[in-house]
Amino acid sequence: MNIRVINPDTLARPGGHYSHAVVAHGMVYVAGQLPIEPSGHKLVDSSFEAQAAQTLRNVEAAIVAAGSSKNQLVHVRVYIADIDFWPAFNAIYASWVGEHRPARAVVPVPGLHHGFLLEIEAIAAL
Repeated sequence: MNIRVINPDTLARPGGHYSHAVVAHGMVYVAGQLPIEPSGHKLVDSSFEAQAAQTLRNVEAAIVAAGSSKNQLVHVRVYIADIDFWPAFNAIYASWVGEHRPARAVVPVPGLHHGFLLEIEAIAAL
């Protein structure tokens, strides 16, 4: 089995012992992405909308670096720090992904690393 690790320059360096994405069996597995700019600046004090937009940019950067695209997404899992953010996220996400409708789960959680308001992981086909 051929496994390829993806850590593009378009994303901040991973903050732990993981890769931003891994390609295996014709699929791209994107690790949980946080609202961190490529420079490493953490948007922890930014609005939910700004955090969501940056996190989705990070997911896209990972899948594009792996040779895929948003239109190849098959599953997206979103962890949000408050279920009240769900309507705002749904609108931002729908605008970002367009007509494509991958499977998705939105999971409310009591808290995220550094106090971020959301984290997104994804799987895309090549």
